[in-house]
Amino acid sequence: MQPSPIYDRCTFSSLARITDLDTTPFDVEARSRDQWATGDYVVGVVTDTSGYRAIELPNGRDMEVAEGDAVVGAFGVRQATLEMTGSWRTIGTDGTMHALTRAGLFGAEESRSTLIQRPLALRYHGHVVRNGVKMTMEDAAPSVEERPFTTPTVLFVGTSMSAGKTTAARIVTRRLKRMGLNVLGAKVSGAGRYRDVLSIQDAGADWGFDFVDVGLPSTVVPEEEYRGAVRQLLARMAQPPADVAVVEIGASPLEPYNGTIALEELQDALAMTVLCASDPYAVLGVEEAFDMLSPDLITGLATNTAAGIALLNQLTDRPAFNIRDKETHASLDSLLRDRLGLDD
Repeated sequence: MQPSPIYDRCTFSSLARITDLDTTPFDVEARSRDQWATGDYVVGVVTDTSGYRAIELPNGRDMEVAEGDAVVGAFGVRQATLEMTGSWRTIGTDGTMHALTRAGLFGAEESRSTLIQRPLALRYHGHVVRNGVKMTMEDAAPSVEERPFTTPTVLFVGTSMSAGKTTAARIVTRRLKRMGLNVLGAKVSGAGRYRDVLSIQDAGADWGFDFVDVGLPSTVVPEEEYRGAVRQLLARMAQPPADVAVVEIGASPLEPYNGTIALEELQDALAMTVLCASDPYAVLGVEEAFDMLSPDLITGLATNTAAGIALLNQLTDRPAFNIRDKETHASLDSLLRDRLGLDD
């Protein structure tokens, strides 16, 4: 069935990168609310670009859209403590919804920090369907045979979002590549954005994965659903012949992105844990909340100044330094080699 003319020039968000929607015809049908679910691919027509106006494309590039443009995204939930919360479940009867991330995570904004712009507004126009069956992210990500993930892993955890995890992961990736290692990069929880995975690959990672690859628009889903998805993700991550994995848990384990489940599933592969802290006192909260989390290094925003590092030294006995400072790279390399057993 050929798409109707308005969809001939759909803008596909990066959540659609696991599909063939850009090459194979589809239809669009409005569905009743009782048929809506997380991960459904839907078409929204842009109604307001006075705030954010960019959509992240399947190749990771941002593109500005205009009112009247049709955008393919997916229903999901975002619970970002420092930026925005929203859900497809609270979309009103008039169909007004928002791009909760530039990746095309669609839902209704529920709360937003005064420090960020209004999200792109759209009107629900219908579900993406083929042969009368709605298309979903889960269906676009066929399952693989589960297998143990044993690649030695450097794990990045934050005390909150925007604590410096992705920046730190890029730096560590570059250091590992200079040691001659094959590096796999992954983000196993958070809200869908392709940018983070690509940035790790831009830093030199030979392979990149995230939860979108296994059909999740974000990891704000029931625990058992996430556990099944992350095991699928780890099975995929186990396939390349990587020497080391650089893995990020989005937000913090205390937030509703199932970071705790991710920690549990990664325990057997952990070689080193890096805690990126937005505030020195937050380190104590995370350490107290998670017995399984024993950071080998504390870095991030809390280490930007000597005062922050001094306070961390008072609060914890863990090494703390700013890995963005090139003067610390010798210490960082030594710690990486020790934890990965590269000096044996």
